[in-house]
Amino acid sequence: MSHAIRAEGLVKTYGQTRALNGVDLEVPTGKVVGVLGPNGAGKTTAVRILATLIQPDAGRAEVGGFDVVKDPVRVRGLIGVTGQYASVDEDLSGTENLVLIGRLLEFSRADARARARELLEQFELTDAATRPIRTYSGGMRRRLDLAASLVGRPRVLYLDEPTTGLDPHARNEVWSVVRGLIADGATVLLTTQYLEEADQLADTITVFDHGRVVANGRSDELKRRVGGQTLQVRPTSAADLGLVERILGELTGARPHRDRDTGLLTAPVADPMLLSTLVRKLDEAGVTADELALRLPSLDEVFLALTGHAAEETTEREGSLV
Repeated sequence: MSHAIRAEGLVKTYGQTRALNGVDLEVPTGKVVGVLGPNGAGKTTAVRILATLIQPDAGRAEVGGFDVVKDPVRVRGLIGVTGQYASVDEDLSGTENLVLIGRLLEFSRADARARARELLEQFELTDAATRPIRTYSGGMRRRLDLAASLVGRPRVLYLDEPTTGLDPHARNEVWSVVRGLIADGATVLLTTQYLEEADQLADTITVFDHGRVVANGRSDELKRRVGGQTLQVRPTSAADLGLVERILGELTGARPHRDRDTGLLTAPVADPMLLSTLVRKLDEAGVTADELALRLPSLDEVFLALTGHAAEETTEREGSLV
């Protein structure tokens, strides 16, 4: 399998802080790799190196077969970058922003306007094309920012925390756009501290913590690495909680955890067939349940197990991409 991005042993130090401490990273062509970690984990520093904005202190990286230090101009011709914050000019319209970028990329005026129209239509911004960006919603701005990164038809796209600060509705809008790019065969490096975002969009996930890679794999592989599955049940009647807790404990050999607010009982299981056994036991006991499920650990639980702290925990900030 060919790789659009390959990095080996990347090190970057700022004063006494080692932002990257020997990072290896591979992104196969046509795939989406999610880089997951809290603020300060080294995600943005890695993207800045891969985007030729800074040079590593040690290690090497290639994008499309070109070395990011030795051939930065060629690398820049292959990539599109969307940072954590919209980089468009708020006083210009959507069309004017995209045409400006096209002209900077040495498109003719006609080609720049044609590419702007194409992207505005693709990102469902045609109705707002002539409005100043300051009148756009947060989701619209991020969609335009994504469109701006695609003006030059890049082979590789870096999305550095593309939904930071957006409400759930705007975040879903951006996810929809990214899924469209993925469907069109884009190679994407996605950095995020939103676990759900990585779960939704990435083919594989690389977990960063304190400047190191602590895990790699598909979402389901990482979840299975942490441990087995979890059996969860919430009886319809609160009066049955004690009985269900006893049945669940006997089946799993573990003391179930009880959520005092919701009445949800959970216990780890090694054998998924215990779900059908639990259903039979509850039926024999005359107990009905509003919720009954077998699930893998969440990415939140995976991250906590791998790093010893939650993904949203804030450490020293790296700053924005640009």
